[in-house]
Amino acid sequence: MSGLSGKTALVTGALTGIGRPTEFAFAQEGSRVVVSGRRDDAGQALVTELRALGAEAEFVRADVRREDDVRNLVNKTVARFGRLDVAVNNAGTEGQPGPLTEQSAETYAATTGTAKPLEIEPSCPLV
Repeated sequence: MSGLSGKTALVTGALTGIGRPTEFAFAQEGSRVVVSGRRDDAGQALVTELRALGAEAEFVRADVRREDDVRNLVNKTVARFGRLDVAVNNAGTEGQPGPLTEQSAETYAATTGTAKPLEIEPSCPLV
């Protein structure tokens, strides 16, 4: 990931799984990072770790299943850093376990947390 120094990167579902190392990767490249998830304590702990490495980092609690939370997330990102350059739409929940081919539209939407890429929609005018 080159050319990311000074860019603002937002990662949904950043508290566990792939989202967590993604935040560290952006931070190591010199990006300003926004940590997003549903658990305040884990979000603040991750921000503390990222700041200890010298990164500019903020936590914004958001549940991507709620459109108002997503708009607030994007607005707070832009208010804090002045821009949004990268959005990693990583959030998901524990849906019905099993192969993708056996998922219905409803169980797939429950697993990915949203039925459409809601995170991008409100940020389009800001990118």
